[in-house]
Amino acid sequence: MIEQIAPPAAWQFTLDHPDHILLDVRDPIEFTMIGHPPGACNIPWKFAPSWQINPDFVARVRQLVPDSATPILLLCRSGQRSQDAAEQLAAAGYSKLYNIREGFEGPLDAERHRSSKGGWRYHGLPWEQS
Repeated sequence: MIEQIAPPAAWQFTLDHPDHILLDVRDPIEFTMIGHPPGACNIPWKFAPSWQINPDFVARVRQLVPDSATPILLLCRSGQRSQDAAEQLAAAGYSKLYNIREGFEGPLDAERHRSSKGGWRYHGLPWEQS
């Protein structure tokens, strides 16, 4: 089962559960240039610009998180790629999966801009750029 979790609750979860993994599934360029939560690990679900699924995604997660009962919080730009990645991990046997709805940048607003209606940054949560 994949639990949907809001960004503020996800941040609190990271503080309350030191055994967690915060997995950012965006492309490395997004992770580096746009920013990411402190302590997040980056394993892309899809690669820009073709947006092809990373064929090594599950294998790379297994290297990082060998225990399938470890809590994994997944994050992308707006919550869809992370949901897809979480579904793949669930199929691979991971049992404590949390999709951070709204993602890092949130949905588009009426002017087609992000970070004004939701997302990690919108909620004023800690983030950094590499």
